[in-house]
Amino acid sequence: MKKGYFFVFLAASFWGTLGIFAEYIYSYGVDSFTMVFWRVLFALIILGSYIVVFLRENPFTRERLWFYAVYGLVGVFAFYTLYFYTVKISSVGFAVLLVYTAPAFSVILGKLVFGEPLTWEKVAALVLVLLGVLLVAGNVDFGVNPLAVVTGITTGFTYALYGVLAKFGVKKESPERVLFMTLLFGLIFLAPFSKFSVPEGAIPYLLGLAFFPTFLGYVLYNHALREVEVSRASIVATVEPVVAIVLAFLLFGQKLTPIQLVGGSLIIGASILVHAKGEEVKEVH
Repeated sequence: MKKGYFFVFLAASFWGTLGIFAEYIYSYGVDSFTMVFWRVLFALIILGSYIVVFLRENPFTRERLWFYAVYGLVGVFAFYTLYFYTVKISSVGFAVLLVYTAPAFSVILGKLVFGEPLTWEKVAALVLVLLGVLLVAGNVDFGVNPLAVVTGITTGFTYALYGVLAKFGVKKESPERVLFMTLLFGLIFLAPFSKFSVPEGAIPYLLGLAFFPTFLGYVLYNHALREVEVSRASIVATVEPVVAIVLAFLLFGQKLTPIQLVGGSLIIGASILVHAKGEEVKEVH
């Protein structure tokens, strides 16, 4: 497996743990905005320490602050706000389903912004992914508030924009610094909506949420985007819900149906297809 695709797969696997940590954190009565705020804050501390100690660099930069402000607004604040609002007015399954319209947006944006070719295997993989996510999401109630459709699809669009903006970012800065500045601005936008106190028992899970799906997940994904097309990376990243349902089955005993297994197989098949046919672009230095 090529390094870039391997990084995307690892990143998506770490993102698949998000729901597990959230399950424990919600049990302490922590609201969504507060959870995301502490997730980002702890991730900033971990990431900043890593950059200073191991990379021996300054995590801050004064260049392109407008870019990081937009990136933090769209990729952190807007994405999470829209996602949790969609969950609130519909259901988790419906929200997850519409989040994974992101690969479709990524294929379009990749073509328009970066001139990435629209190939037959991308279209085939996209169909497999959308069908697979529909099956993995389980019993989704489609009789929802029309506003949820709008906010859900917009969530998918902001998710796709994260990859596009990351691709721009890593052309001029290290993936770690790009992530640090993005999270920093995201934290600023989140702060007014957050409660700053959390139960002590929730802190270990917040640290886990910050370390695995945030620090490790996004650093790996940003590195991958130096080598892999945005459209292909977005398709491979849809293994996230497959990891999530397997972990929920193993840790919480949640039912794993044959339909979900078929859906997971379709998603994995789509990932293999775009990897097998994909050509990595020359790494940006």
